[in-house]
Amino acid sequence: MSLRVASFSLAVDDLDQALAFYRNVLGFEVSGDVPSREAPCVALAPPLQPDMRLLLVARPANPSAGRWTVADDLLHRVDFTTDDCDAVFEHLEAAGAEVIQEPIDRPGVRDCAFLDPSENVLRFTQATSAGPRHRCR
Repeated sequence: MSLRVASFSLAVDDLDQALAFYRNVLGFEVSGDVPSREAPCVALAPPLQPDMRLLLVARPANPSAGRWTVADDLLHRVDFTTDDCDAVFEHLEAAGAEVIQEPIDRPGVRDCAFLDPSENVLRFTQATSAGPRHRCR
């Protein structure tokens, strides 16, 4: 069986701030607004994967007013692959993103991690040699 990520969603505190971060810092392109009765959201596509969608969903100011649950408040995370972890780290650090892990080497990979403006974890992983690529961290 062959699987790949087609879309993912992140709850954000400030839709405009999150949109600016993903568009201006990470190079995502807006692929359309998504009508929603529960919360405003926007669809984006990564620069090298136009068929993938990231939905940024505005978290309600009053969570009890919407259909949000405790699970919506859990830490969200997105994993990206890259061919240059150090370059990604330098770019995001220079853009003011909050560093939660500087680049480190692990078996078969080098990775780093940041928080986006809504405190979602963004991990960037570069394959360095044959070895495990996917594991819990």
